Amino acid sequence: MLDLGLDKMALIGAVALIVIGPERLPRVARTVGALLGKAQRYVADVKAEVNRSIELEELKKMKTSMEDAARNVQDTVHNEIHTASQAFEQTWAEATSGLNDTEAGSDAAAYSGLGWQPSYKHPKKNWRLKRGATPQWYKQQAGVRRNVQSGAARVARFRPPGQRA
Repeated sequence: MLDLGLDKMALIGAVALIVIGPERLPRVARTVGALLGKAQRYVADVKAEVNRSIELEELKKMKTSMEDAARNVQDTVHNEIHTASQAFEQTWAEATSGLNDTEAGSDAAAYSGLGWQPSYKHPKKNWRLKRGATPQWYKQQAGVRRNVQSGAARVARFRPPGQRA
């Protein structure tokens, strides 16, 4: 870079004062200052863009490494599940092979998975009973109407006093 000290700056200012003149020097100084400011902003923008691109490359590398690690973990888990499943199936086959050889008329044969399933039974829940068990403070907070009136009773209740029949 340029090595501009105070003495060199004073020399440049004196030459500019002589060459440009005292009338136009302030306007030229403003123009030069504005151009230098634009140049500095441009350099700062270029530096920021370069830093962003470097960070983006680092993030891409980190993303690929994380994806590789996740893929490795997924493969490991899948392999472990597969081996455990095979071991379970083998153990299950060994355990149930003895059940199939037992006598056909016993209750154990009926429950051994040869087509027996329990039938569905409806729970017979009474919603009115459940609704009655709800606390009054919860009904009030939830906005549930507790005292339901018919339309005519509601009209009669809220009719002005002079119009009641």
